[in-house]
Amino acid sequence: MTRKEVRRRLAMTWWRQVGFTLVPLLVMGYLFGDGEPVLPVLQMPLFIAALVSLFFSLPMFSAYKRALVATEAALGRAEEPGAWQELTRRRDRGFLAAGLPAWIAALAVLVGLNTVALFLLAMSSLVLLYLYRIPRQLG
Repeated sequence: MTRKEVRRRLAMTWWRQVGFTLVPLLVMGYLFGDGEPVLPVLQMPLFIAALVSLFFSLPMFSAYKRALVATEAALGRAEEPGAWQELTRRRDRGFLAAGLPAWIAALAVLVGLNTVALFLLAMSSLVLLYLYRIPRQLG
């Protein structure tokens, strides 16, 4: 696989992950957003859990950043394919951590969490996902 093909595949994977992260929240909001909250007492605990889940992304992003630097150093050498694979592996783990706030927000729709809080959690996941885009300088 050429470097351009790898970058294209990684870009498509990023867009797919944006969909996987936001679609559950949109579907839950559409299906259950107007309904009666199941357990309104869980609104604040779920919001706090979603905020705490932001911190799970910190070690994942550090590992991704190190893999990004190693990939840049390996460009044009025999180690390049392995570096791209490691970068992809680290990035996929980071995607899971970055999606947690939006996925918890999707569950919080059932308990009637405020729309502004749901929007903030979705945006926080998007910002975290944006950090995992492949920079132009790489490749």
